[in-house]
Amino acid sequence: MPRLLLVHHTVSPALDEVLESALAGARHPDLEGVDVVTRAALSATAADVLTADGVLLVTPANLGWMSGALKHFFDTIYYPCLRETVGLPYAAIVHGNNDTTGAVTSIERVVTGLQWRAVAPALELVGTPGAAAREAVHDLAATVAASLT
Repeated sequence: MPRLLLVHHTVSPALDEVLESALAGARHPDLEGVDVVTRAALSATAADVLTADGVLLVTPANLGWMSGALKHFFDTIYYPCLRETVGLPYAAIVHGNNDTTGAVTSIERVVTGLQWRAVAPALELVGTPGAAAREAVHDLAATVAASLT
């Protein structure tokens, strides 16, 4: 059964809503056979990545960068996963109050080094996520999960 690893740093009610929408999308009933594993960025390990068939990242944009927790995740898994995860499908969801550009760029730099393969462009959410944003999150998560089947 394919495994989708959802790595998140949800530190606000807005990001918690985003996470719930992502989980609903990844676990959509039409996507039977995908095991969705959720890990907080500070507790996700290289073993989690090495046993995953795809990764979905959810992070806030903090001071023009990905969250420190997601950076810690990448620092922890980078070398143990460097050779073994080439081509791993991934997508990212980034939420910011004003701007997400730097956070997306920082994620793209790391995954470029890891040689992961983007399933879709990063989903950038600015401000309070409304119904359309939550639907876009749901759809992206479902797309990533479906790409694994």
